[in-house]
Amino acid sequence: MPIRRLHTEARYSEAVIHNDTVYLSGQLAEDLSGDIRAQTRETLAAIDRLLAEAGTDKSKLISALIHLKDIDRDYAGMNEVWDAWLPAGSAPVRTTVEARLYAPEVRVEITVIAALS
Repeated sequence: MPIRRLHTEARYSEAVIHNDTVYLSGQLAEDLSGDIRAQTRETLAAIDRLLAEAGTDKSKLISALIHLKDIDRDYAGMNEVWDAWLPAGSAPVRTTVEARLYAPEVRVEITVIAALS
């Protein structure tokens, strides 16, 4: 099976498609001035766009890895937005961790894997 890459840069691709599976790189909000709810909404919108471009959607999520800058402060707010976004009955396996992210204003980064069919 060939490997298809979307939005490839020098260090990474935004998405890689192989064997009917879509792997997304960590996604962030574009506007980093927002609180955890705003950043999570923007991050999930970016995931929606990339999944659609790859030929799938959030109902086919297999796995999610969520990095939060401050898990004590932001876990509930992120989950509020996540729960509203995720279609009923399609919850992926998920890991949520606290991590130092690439810039101080980044509150959340989300990486997902989804099936094509």
